[in-house]
Amino acid sequence: MIPFQFIERSTPFDAGGAGTLPVFAVTPHDIEAGNIDPIALDWARKAGFKAESGAVLPVPASDGHLGGALLGLGEQPLELPFLAGKLARALPAGRWHIETAPLSADHLALGYGLGAYRFERYKKATIASPTLVIPPNADATDIKRQIAGIYLARDLINTPTNDMGPADLEAVFRALAAHYKAEVSVVSGEALLEKNFPLIHTVGRASTGLPRLLEMRWGKKGHPKITLVGKGVCFDTGGLDIKPSASMLLMKKDMGGAANVMGLALMIMDAKLKVDLRVLVPAVENSIAGNAFRPGDIYTSRKGLTVQIDNTDAEGRLILADALAYADEEETDLLVDMATLTGAARVALGPDLPPFFTDDEDLASRLAAASTAVDDPLWRMPLYRGYEKDVTARIADLTNAPSGGMAGAITAALFLKRFVTQSKHWVHFDIFAWSQNERPHAPIGGEAQAIRALYRVIRGMAKH
Repeated sequence: MIPFQFIERSTPFDAGGAGTLPVFAVTPHDIEAGNIDPIALDWARKAGFKAESGAVLPVPASDGHLGGALLGLGEQPLELPFLAGKLARALPAGRWHIETAPLSADHLALGYGLGAYRFERYKKATIASPTLVIPPNADATDIKRQIAGIYLARDLINTPTNDMGPADLEAVFRALAAHYKAEVSVVSGEALLEKNFPLIHTVGRASTGLPRLLEMRWGKKGHPKITLVGKGVCFDTGGLDIKPSASMLLMKKDMGGAANVMGLALMIMDAKLKVDLRVLVPAVENSIAGNAFRPGDIYTSRKGLTVQIDNTDAEGRLILADALAYADEEETDLLVDMATLTGAARVALGPDLPPFFTDDEDLASRLAAASTAVDDPLWRMPLYRGYEKDVTARIADLTNAPSGGMAGAITAALFLKRFVTQSKHWVHFDIFAWSQNERPHAPIGGEAQAIRALYRVIRGMAKH
């Protein structure tokens, strides 16, 4: 089965066979010592090619036609394991293979595939792209499925809200489920109140796009139960505590948590892992209208805890509260939530290193090991109990926006933890879901974060 795609695009990979051109990945030492093909070496020296990290130089053959290319690795090639992504944007159109490189085959292929990503839904396609043969000792099938999951997350985040509102996100959710024969149920609009999802309804009720809770089930009971929850705020104005215009420019990405759990679900289902998978996405748009929720309002959550609204721009934790309470009503072996939740996480760790929060020492250890193994950056932050008092309110059980402005990522995680009381194996990811700067494996735009590491952990949990 071909992995699910939201935007149909051709593969960046080549089937192989005769006629492919070689890429030689080299360090500055290789150039200085003359450790490469004599024709390529002569051309590199005449061109002033120093093998700087990410530099690409097409090289002629003896007959003057294109004969191959050099990829500079720099002095420390292992510091950029996905450097092959540069080839996808720098090589001339044609068919290529990696001839030599001191990087793992899986990293080379994954880096190239991720670097080949283009989001061209709203513009004419660019010039023809090169294709690369996946090295024979790489796991081609798994690489393609991981790329498909990451492309899905990127596509969903990059799509503007006029084409990716709550109803559109539901349509993609259903299409993904249909591709893998998963079951879907949806609660939307006023039915959210009838089914006891008051906070999801509260946040999304001012939008013309009905708020909804999307649920997907796949796999078999008796296998390890994995539940994924993703924040699906398709656009966030900030509500009545409206954001300044500059802060709204990227708010189409506020459903990045939903996009990432859907990308992870694709990997799990495509690999046919022996797990009992459940995916929950509360999908809303935080809009402004006469029925918008207000600062000072107090609402009762699904869990029964009352929440005082001290800032309508802290809406993500509200919809996650109901979804997590619902998820926690079933026993799980792993409960994961992912959300573009706080600016404080970005201040602490920047855009490319998402923090995770858990009290489960074994799970934290496995996530850290997976992060290192697959080069998917993560960093654990504490659920510091000393800040518990900051999430309480004077006339309600909780506040959605603690005063003081400090430790915002921690207090947000502590807020969410109040809604997870049964699941011992819970982890919260506060992701940015965006690449601010172009990197070899990632153009500027929507980004998948932490899902390759999670995929590795879940594969380890799956029954064999």
